[in-house]
Amino acid sequence: MEEKEISSINPENWSKRKITLNTTDSLDYGKSYLSIYSPIYCSSEHKTYNLTAMVSLRNTGDKDTVYLLKAEYYDTHGTSLRSYFNHPIYLAPLETAESIIDEMDVESGTESNFIFEWKAPKDCTEPLFEGVMNSTIGQQGLSFTTQSRRIK
Repeated sequence: MEEKEISSINPENWSKRKITLNTTDSLDYGKSYLSIYSPIYCSSEHKTYNLTAMVSLRNTGDKDTVYLLKAEYYDTHGTSLRSYFNHPIYLAPLETAESIIDEMDVESGTESNFIFEWKAPKDCTEPLFEGVMNSTIGQQGLSFTTQSRRIK
């Protein structure tokens, strides 16, 4: 039986965006936090409902490339579950990349988190990280979004 991939963490997806940054560059450093809810509570604290989470990494600027240094996924207790790439990657102006957390990937618990570290040219708009959680099982649909918050 073929093993099902539970998240889009295939390193090949990110290696296509790999870039080498000069350590003496003049880029500004930033760090952003994003909340993700893959399972959510349903009816009570004893029952959960699984969701697919789409994590969107967006360069909101129309002139400059931004660089992502790290995308780290943490569980409810703040324990790191995985890193999505281990080298800097780039996002061209107005470009978006995404990662999917499958609805069956529930090891994170009900309130997981991402930390993104990034660099961008001075006076460039900062990148935006969004989560879109949804489920369309049966005749009901459920979806909602979260947005990142800069923490450094």
